[in-house]
Amino acid sequence: AVWSDLNAFGEHVAKEIDIWGRECELNPPRLVHFDPWGQRVDHIVTSAAWKRLKDLSAQEGLVAIGYEKSFGEWSRVYQMSKLYIFSPSSGLYTCPLAMTDGAAKVIQVMEEAYGRLTSRQPERFWTSGQWMTERQGGSDVGTGTEMVAIPQTDGSYKLHGFKWFTSATDADMTLTLARGSRGLSLFYAEVSRGEDGRLWGIEVQRLKDKLGTRQMPTAELLLDGLPAYRLSEEGRGVASIANMLTITRIHNSVSAAAAMRRVVQLARDYATRRTAFGKLLKDHPLHMQTLARMETRAAFLLVMDVCRLLGREESGLASQLDVHLLRLLTPVVKLYTGKQAVAVVSEGLESFGGQGYIEDTGLPGILRDAQVLSIWEGTTNVLSLDVLRCVARSSGMVLHAYFTHIKALLAGASGVSSLAPAVKAVGDALSELEQFVQIAASRSPSYLELAARDLVYSLARIYAGALLIDHASWKDASSHDKHAALRWCEQELCLVASKQKRGCYDSSTASLDAALVFDQLIQD
Repeated sequence: AVWSDLNAFGEHVAKEIDIWGRECELNPPRLVHFDPWGQRVDHIVTSAAWKRLKDLSAQEGLVAIGYEKSFGEWSRVYQMSKLYIFSPSSGLYTCPLAMTDGAAKVIQVMEEAYGRLTSRQPERFWTSGQWMTERQGGSDVGTGTEMVAIPQTDGSYKLHGFKWFTSATDADMTLTLARGSRGLSLFYAEVSRGEDGRLWGIEVQRLKDKLGTRQMPTAELLLDGLPAYRLSEEGRGVASIANMLTITRIHNSVSAAAAMRRVVQLARDYATRRTAFGKLLKDHPLHMQTLARMETRAAFLLVMDVCRLLGREESGLASQLDVHLLRLLTPVVKLYTGKQAVAVVSEGLESFGGQGYIEDTGLPGILRDAQVLSIWEGTTNVLSLDVLRCVARSSGMVLHAYFTHIKALLAGASGVSSLAPAVKAVGDALSELEQFVQIAASRSPSYLELAARDLVYSLARIYAGALLIDHASWKDASSHDKHAALRWCEQELCLVASKQKRGCYDSSTASLDAALVFDQLIQD
């Protein structure tokens, strides 16, 4: 049933939906502040294709599949596989879908809203925004939120303040953080208009002029008495969005893997058509080596393994090891695939030569949109520190689960002689990582903080290597699967161990880094 649906959906994407996505890029949203009679209306006008994509998302169950759970623990893998096919052609509609999915995860107790967010009926389906960022910006919402929530006699609230960056501003509802008498709480608000056509409690100040993701409306909003309902316990707003972040970070990872796959497919096809220096690009070994190094199997397996773990957790089938792995790997995979996507898509554009730089090919838009993947829902540094917190809060149990699972995967491939070099490479890297963890445990917190990025890169590369080996050990694996595993494991897998040996995280490093960065300023 799943195979049939994915095939039919893929045909629909290729023949029709891809055109809609391109239309969204060419006709970005615009803001109309006033109607012809001078009445303020703040209408965000989007293209017809954007509206069709919303209807399609409902009909295809792009959110609903994850909650219907028709396929039990595999429902999330099914849903995210469908989004993987959809994402590069979606005109960025996957972004509001990510926030809709995250909102549905949080507000299941609110039956009406939850039913709309997970509906397959276009006329009933709602999308959700995510209005968290204020003037100070950044991921530190705990100290950067000034929005206030005024309690009302009926138990509701009214929100007052300025939101500097609101994603999917044309959504039907939103989740947002605001301050009450006991600190920061999470609130639910619907976006609606009065009989005079004006938005209730909202003024749209302007649309953001962004590098990419131009298809989706993102705006600055002044909230002046927006009716809202508190979802979290008072003062527990940041803690209450943890489940939402898990979902949106996984969506981000799916989009990253999909963007990489799209540009590799395009580059591969171009290599069979473009002639240079007397032969097709595909007949130039160096060009083929370049495209092979862009191979996306590792990213895909990383993403889908996290989806598998999410599905097990939501179905009540997760072991303690699964729970620990999901908590650790969600930020790891989001971070790594986001950084990978920018590099791979950039290389992909280069493979087209000058045509990769020309707007009407549609290629530059892929790179612009890829850049957001390492920024949204936590930059590389923010997520690296999140991984350290995850390790600390679990008293190291997430790392124990990580080591245990990888050793089990390697044991399963021990009898496949053709994979022996890859198995040895991952095994050696895992031992180096264990040694690093033991040494770092005895050092100051600043030592681990300096190592955080390299640690997360190492966690991702080693885990991806183990998944590639596991996949290549499968009875139906191809010779290409084996070669992909071997090729991946040729690189330096445990970056953090080699840098540790060179003293890159020693106490003097931070001051030397600062001096290097500000050296020119001092000279000036």
